[in-house]
Amino acid sequence: MQLFYQPDIKNGVHFLYEEESRHCIKVLRKTRDDLINITDGKGLLCSARITQPDYRKCVFEIVEMVRETQKNFSVHIAISPVKNMDRIAWFVEKSVELGIDIISFIRCRHSERTTLKTGRLDRKVISAIKQSVRATLPAINPLIDFEEFIRNNTKSDEMKFIASVDDKNPALLFKEAMPGRNYCVLIGPEGDFTNKEVMLATESDFKKVSLGRHRLRTETAGIAACHMLNLVNE
Repeated sequence: MQLFYQPDIKNGVHFLYEEESRHCIKVLRKTRDDLINITDGKGLLCSARITQPDYRKCVFEIVEMVRETQKNFSVHIAISPVKNMDRIAWFVEKSVELGIDIISFIRCRHSERTTLKTGRLDRKVISAIKQSVRATLPAINPLIDFEEFIRNNTKSDEMKFIASVDDKNPALLFKEAMPGRNYCVLIGPEGDFTNKEVMLATESDFKKVSLGRHRLRTETAGIAACHMLNLVNE
């Protein structure tokens, strides 16, 4: 199913903005009376009929509106951003396709990147929900210090994990996570978390877990954690 994005449907905006209109009319060659599927990124899925097939402003009328079925779990990955912006974008895109709900960026002692403009990632997120036919945009939180994130993370209903490199740690995330829960997983930088960061996290009820026997790149670890938690809930 091809999905288009119009964030202001509920405000009465019944046309696609120019980029989406161009793709609909110029690329896919949709025409008058063709049915298209649209999401507002807030959980709404619409079936609509094209009334004015203009590649600059494709006008439609709503045929049907439905709400996306809500999951009984949520996945929150708090990850240290790597130096290469393309790798960050890749993580965001693929984790959204896999079903992530919240992405937070954390500045750790060994983080390679100390600033991050999350606005650059918005297009990747929109593209990914359209690709995976999702109707809800995940939240992307700005970069904050690790300690501040731990202090602010006080949700009592979350299962909290820290994925730290430790060959002696037998606790696998896939086995520790129980289905039907909300999860928060901390993913560290290439140089891993410091001992102080691990201690701070575990004192705040984060459990140390392993993502498997192999050492993973930061963004790969984030993807692996997201995928494991979704599989636990299949």
